[in-house]
Amino acid sequence: MAKVPENPCSIARTLGVIGERWTILILRDAIEGLSRFDDFRQSLGIAPDVLSARLATLVEHGVMQKTEYREHNERRRYAYTLTPAGHELLPTLMALQEWGDKHLPWPEGPSVLRHDPAGAPVHVGLIDNQGHEVPPEDLTRVKTDAYPAERIEILTRHS
Repeated sequence: MAKVPENPCSIARTLGVIGERWTILILRDAIEGLSRFDDFRQSLGIAPDVLSARLATLVEHGVMQKTEYREHNERRRYAYTLTPAGHELLPTLMALQEWGDKHLPWPEGPSVLRHDPAGAPVHVGLIDNQGHEVPPEDLTRVKTDAYPAERIEILTRHS
């Protein structure tokens, strides 16, 4: 299982959980409604041992939950569904999709997310507490006590 790095950087800690190969695609499929091991395997073409390890990491860190089910006269199996924390990763996956659509376009065009079938496309943005979109160039990083001094020194040299 993935070990979350002891690091003050939230991105580094998050990548310790979702940064391994296949994990983002498992999350994509879970958001789209897949929950059964065999369905993930078939959708992704992933080796069973790798899929088991990735699912175990996601369950261990509260991104997915494992629920037992049994088909009629079959052995016990498990479904893997997103927890509230897992659902909170949707904007992250949407941001990756938008980036890929823009910088690595597919010849047939992008798959567009919409609010409803007839609605306008939706996009990921930076929103402040008043609900206004904030351009990336208007962001300011506030360095707190959690920010390592050596990182502040490096960033200060390059700003």
